[in-house]
Amino acid sequence: MDDARRNFLKGAGGAIVTAGIAGAPFISSQAQAQNAMAAAGKLTEHKLPDLDYAYNALEPYIDEQTMRLHHDKHHHGYVNGLNNAEKQLALARGSGDYDMVQHWSQMAAFHGAGHYLHSIFWKVMAPPNNGGGGTPPGMIAEKIKEDFGSFENFKGQFSAASKSVEGSGWGILSYRLRDQRLIILQAENHQKLTQWVDTPLMCIDVWEHAYYLKYQNKRGEYVDNWWNVVNWPQVEEHLRLAMK
Repeated sequence: MDDARRNFLKGAGGAIVTAGIAGAPFISSQAQAQNAMAAAGKLTEHKLPDLDYAYNALEPYIDEQTMRLHHDKHHHGYVNGLNNAEKQLALARGSGDYDMVQHWSQMAAFHGAGHYLHSIFWKVMAPPNNGGGGTPPGMIAEKIKEDFGSFENFKGQFSAASKSVEGSGWGILSYRLRDQRLIILQAENHQKLTQWVDTPLMCIDVWEHAYYLKYQNKRGEYVDNWWNVVNWPQVEEHLRLAMK
C-alpha cells in the first residue's frame, strides 16, 4: 500500500477503501467493511465495569474527584482504545491488509493491559470502614508468609516496588503458575516488564492520575496510605481462582 492510500485510510477512520478501474476515484464501501468484519471471527465488546462502592467511599485515602476522573475518564479511555484496536485488527484479518498490524497490536497491548489492570484495581479496594485495610486473613495470609517469610516482608517489598516504578506504571502481586508461588512485579505503563504464565491478583496504580490531585508528587505517601483500603478477601478470591 502506498503512502497516499495509507494516509487516506487513516484519515477515514480505518474504513475499507478500494480503487476502481485505473483513473477512477477511491470509493469507500460500507458493504466491504461489513464483509471484512464478518470474515474476521468473533469480536468482543469490552465495557467499563461499575464500581462496587461510591466515588467517595475510599476517603480520606483516595478522594472523590480522583475516583471520578480515574474511573470515568482514564479507564473508560482504555476500554475505548482496546475496542478500537481489536476492531482494526479484525478489519485487517477480514480484508487481508496487514500494513498497520504492528501499530494496532501495540495499541491492543497497551489499552488491553490498562483495562485489565484497572478492572483488578477497583476490585481489590474497599471502604476503610467496610472491609478495606488491615492484615490479610486465612489462605492469602498463609501464602504470603510461605513465599515472603512474613507479611511485613511482603508489604515492604511491594511498597518499595510500587514507589520505584520508573515513570508511570503499577506495582503488582501475581501468582506464578509454573512454581505455584506469589511474586511481586513492577509494570512500566501497563504492559512492560510483564512475566509470562503469571496471574495478577492485586495491583496499585502509580500513574500520576491515580494520586496527583490529593498527593501531588508524593507517590510514597499515596502508596503508604493505600494499604488502608486493600480488600484482602477479594485478593484471596483471586488467588483461589488462579490456583484452580
